[in-house]
Amino acid sequence: MALLDDVIDASGGLARWNSLSRFTLHLSVGGTLFASAGHAREFKDVTAEGSTRTQSVRFTGITGGEYSGSFQPDAITMESLDGEVLRTWRDPGLAFSEAGSAALTDELHLVFFCGVAIWNYLTNPFLLAHPDVVLEELPPWHENTETWRRLRAQFPPSLITLAPDQIFYFDENALQRRTDHDLFGMKVVHYSWAHDSFGGIVVPTLRRAQTLQPDGTVNAKPVLMDVEIFDATFE
Repeated sequence: MALLDDVIDASGGLARWNSLSRFTLHLSVGGTLFASAGHAREFKDVTAEGSTRTQSVRFTGITGGEYSGSFQPDAITMESLDGEVLRTWRDPGLAFSEAGSAALTDELHLVFFCGVAIWNYLTNPFLLAHPDVVLEELPPWHENTETWRRLRAQFPPSLITLAPDQIFYFDENALQRRTDHDLFGMKVVHYSWAHDSFGGIVVPTLRRAQTLQPDGTVNAKPVLMDVEIFDATFE
């Protein structure tokens, strides 16, 4: 698909991405989803280490720097900084649309949610080239004075995502600028900007999730989720 080829090339190219196996991020995550669950500062100034090839992320420095949390599809764990496993959630089956945001009051659910979100944020748009992802190019979208191209992606059950059906928007430079999907029974939009290159991979360093009205307009408030990536390394 020509649009996907342009998008992947703009983000560093598939050859470069396929040569990588690991990533490390220094980032901060916040927003009303976290504050309303009583975790306003749980993911401020944390390190995320993970695999580019399998769904795996380990967060260090969460809950004020006191704990680590690990996300994998078959287990979520909370650990002390010296590696002692404190809590484990085997075979997590949290259905975002059914559980509701109140589930995030549990720190294991919070690690699961952040693990899914950060891994998908970082691996897209390369994840769209997965053979089991079904893509459809939609008509262009006019965003203020810009025209953005769009891809609708349907993800297979084998990939844990925030939503199985998502729409991705790309600007004139083929960089990802917006994603629409359902979350916790809401229609949400994720804006992404401030792209930077880390080891040849182009990553949006700022993301913001807000709700959508039925007519498609974006609500300025509340800000459901803010993500800022301070630094990233790939190997």
